Amino acid sequence: MPIESFCFIAIAVAVGALIQGTTGMGFALVVAPMMGLLEPALLPISLLILMLPLNVIIAWQEREAIDLRGSSWITLGRFFGTFGGVWILFWLSLPQLKLLIGLSTIAACLVTWLAPTFVPGRRAFVSTGLITGITETATGIGGPPLALVYQHSPVATLRGSVALCFLIGEVISLVVLAAQGHLYVEQLSPLLWLLLPLALGMLASRWARNILDERRLRRFVLLFAFTSGLFLLLQ
Repeated sequence: MPIESFCFIAIAVAVGALIQGTTGMGFALVVAPMMGLLEPALLPISLLILMLPLNVIIAWQEREAIDLRGSSWITLGRFFGTFGGVWILFWLSLPQLKLLIGLSTIAACLVTWLAPTFVPGRRAFVSTGLITGITETATGIGGPPLALVYQHSPVATLRGSVALCFLIGEVISLVVLAAQGHLYVEQLSPLLWLLLPLALGMLASRWARNILDERRLRRFVLLFAFTSGLFLLLQ
């Protein structure tokens, strides 16, 4: 990987970890478009692996606020959605994958921004898991559907429940992707160097929770992600 590409991706990883540690979402929305622009071969494996320690930490920090019932239904849908994501990866080339990432990012931003207030039930949880399984396995982006279903819950519940769903889903996706031959050694070597910016972002998020307006920060995440997705499409 060229050093310039690595530096931009490392900055995106640190910023994404800061935002997700603060609000419960945003890591993939920040990092996936950057990887798609600079090193699309890293997607989705590298992104999924980077999110494992991130979500372990967040889920542990918010363990008392996690919605176990909703998370269970989401995981059920997530399992079946994973196979749809693998099917997409089998048929798409890298340019087509970049197009899918751009479209998924923009659609996710618009849905998250415009969705009305609602109280999620079993169908909403299962369908959220299904959509997340497809999009996260294929592109690494799965946060917006989860953030959408929990957007009117307490912040601690959103952070903890989304992190737990991510964690279980990422393990499922990685196992299925590895079994289908989509896991390569070349995707793993840059991850060791990206763990440092990931850790720095997580440490900064503990400080940022006390001083940042989470609503404004979430709006910034959506605006940034929308712009990145649009740039991918134009490219």
